[in-house]
Amino acid sequence: MRVLLQKVSSASVRVEAEGALPESVGFNARPETERSIGAGLVLFVGVQDADDEADVRWMAKKVAQMRIFADSGDTDGAGKAGRMNRSVLDVGGSVLSVSQFTLYANIRRGNRPSFVEAGEPGHAREVWEMFGRVLRDEYGLRVVSGVFGAHMDVALVNDGPVTIWLDSAAR
Repeated sequence: MRVLLQKVSSASVRVEAEGALPESVGFNARPETERSIGAGLVLFVGVQDADDEADVRWMAKKVAQMRIFADSGDTDGAGKAGRMNRSVLDVGGSVLSVSQFTLYANIRRGNRPSFVEAGEPGHAREVWEMFGRVLRDEYGLRVVSGVFGAHMDVALVNDGPVTIWLDSAAR
């Protein structure tokens, strides 16, 4: 399981071809609060067929507890405010999760990416949805999601910028 994590001051998702998939019907008409977040994390999530609940739980813990938000004051007594010591949990941030099979692009041969390493769609959707549930139910995060398999427009304001690559195969 791979996650490209970006710390953001705001982000939103919009389905491009609304109605192309049953889940996308009416998506863009949802209230803005159901399609966007303020300060928090945007997670682009890729899944392989071998990914399982252990990968999901490891990744959810890493994401929820990753200390990439700045301290608000002088916490070390040395006048060094602004160090990255707080997690998305600590700052009350939200998560925007977007399924993205292209994180498993293979470009070793030629110029057209191969996506054969990406998970089968049924499995990938199940794992991606489980990941969102674990973040929400076990860590108490507000999770906003795109639509699995849909073409989406994702707008975000990267804060820092802070962008981190996570891969459960490296655990």
